[in-house]
Amino acid sequence: MGNYYQPEIETMPVEELKKLQSERLVAQVKHVYENVEFYRNKMDAIGLKPEDIKGVEDLHKLPFIEKDDLRDQYPYGLLAKPLSECVRIQSTSGTTGRRVVAFYTQHDIDLWDECCARAIVAAGGTKDDVCHVSYGYGLFTGGPGLNGGSHKVGCLTLPMSSGNTDRQIQFMTDLGSTIICCTPSYAAYLAESIHERGVRDQIKLKAGIFGAEAWTEEMRHDIEDKLGIKAYDIYGLTEISGPGVSFECEEQTGMHVNEDHFIPEIINPKTGEVLPEGEKGELVFTCITKEAFPLLRYRTRDICILSRKKCSCGRTHIKMSKPLGRSDDMLIVKGVNVFPSQIETVLMNQGYPANYQIIVDRVNNSDTIEVQVEMTPEMFSDSLSVVAAKEKELVAGLKAMLGIYAKVKLVNPKTIARSEGKAVRVIDKRNLYKS
Repeated sequence: MGNYYQPEIETMPVEELKKLQSERLVAQVKHVYENVEFYRNKMDAIGLKPEDIKGVEDLHKLPFIEKDDLRDQYPYGLLAKPLSECVRIQSTSGTTGRRVVAFYTQHDIDLWDECCARAIVAAGGTKDDVCHVSYGYGLFTGGPGLNGGSHKVGCLTLPMSSGNTDRQIQFMTDLGSTIICCTPSYAAYLAESIHERGVRDQIKLKAGIFGAEAWTEEMRHDIEDKLGIKAYDIYGLTEISGPGVSFECEEQTGMHVNEDHFIPEIINPKTGEVLPEGEKGELVFTCITKEAFPLLRYRTRDICILSRKKCSCGRTHIKMSKPLGRSDDMLIVKGVNVFPSQIETVLMNQGYPANYQIIVDRVNNSDTIEVQVEMTPEMFSDSLSVVAAKEKELVAGLKAMLGIYAKVKLVNPKTIARSEGKAVRVIDKRNLYKS
């Protein structure tokens, strides 16, 4: 009991929390209706007026927002505040060219930092800790979010970003990092590197806050054993602000959603019907405090379960399970969102047929991605050096599109199995979503 950043909010009785959510939702619906033409049109189309939303019980009347809406409205179509009041953007890795760009007012950033601060405190963080942030910085939300949260808690913050493992380990030992924030696969890689260098006894880590990709309980225990820490899960998405939408407490049985800012629902992905608590379905979020870029009923495509079961940590906010899968075909590789359609775009642009297979694996705790592509019959007679040069070109094209290295293997025509219905484009050997 007792690790809270904002105890009065985090342990608020559920009835009071619902009342707060209702007030904020009513104000938010009015805000977007008046300031965002997109929402106004969507609501007018179904004859819904802001005054029809009187509280959380009316949330289901609002239309859904999908990722495609965000792309269609890029860049300013969903902006609910004047640009003069916005101080920052963050962005996701773009699919087929058009990225998702989220805007923030200073107030939005303060609230986001508070959400991340709650996660750090839940993991045992105090102002005496050294918080080592190895998520990517820049447009990616991981680094900036936990960096801001760490400042709010008062930790000594090391804005390491990802990569350069020698430097990571040097600062970890010299400055006595106690909390590490990064992707689970990077944590596993760091653990391995620390053991290889024989510096395990110089490491003072006590906790890790890991997110941005799927990971199993087995992986959690492995990292905990190797680093002698407790590993906590954190969840978020750029569209909703970034990490800190929900986070794990010491019970480690799911992530508390920051319900004073985000209202979660679980829906049937096929029908859109809201499912009762405890049912498995697609997670939908409504932002009730965001000013610049508030999404209402945003479909995350993550499949999970919500639970109000009383938690031993004393927090009253609802818990979500780890995402148990996706309702679309997105892959998360090395913390980066990858869609088969992006890969297809690169192949088509370089004149290849759409016969390909994506093989994702995890080797030595690090994600690998290989794209196998059929050569055209004309290429079949090319020399090995020509084929190797063509593979290189594709590697460069994929790196530019995805932001990560993908191995490319050109295979003989007609060697990738044709399927009768939906082509099996992706073979994911990582076994991440064990339900």
